Amino acid sequence: QVQLVESGGGLVQAGGSLRLSCAAPGRTFRTNNAAWFRQVPGKERDFVAAVKWIDGRTYYADSVKGRFTISKDNAGNTLFLQMSSLKPDDTALYYCAAGPQRTLMDPSYAYWGQGTQVTVSS
Repeated sequence: QVQLVESGGGLVQAGGSLRLSCAAPGRTFRTNNAAWFRQVPGKERDFVAAVKWIDGRTYYADSVKGRFTISKDNAGNTLFLQMSSLKPDDTALYYCAAGPQRTLMDPSYAYWGQGTQVTVSS
């Protein structure tokens, strides 16, 4: 079982920035596809961003394109989500995920973290 641990969430004003981190054992993010999802109470978990392990290509939800950037460190131990120009609609519990699946935008990854709360005030 691969345990993922998110950090970096918090309260920020609209227009501000936050960087989320997701720590994983070994070289998890060098051998697995990885993604960020977010969820608000009463709604489904939504895709935010993903990165393919094999070629580093990145993918984003339309709602965050141009504002968020997904990346990982060279060792493959940490996944990041740099969030800028934050809006109140970005408020959610953010999860990182990893796994060998090919459908990057589908929330069926093998490994998940517990989530970190991001709250954007207007």
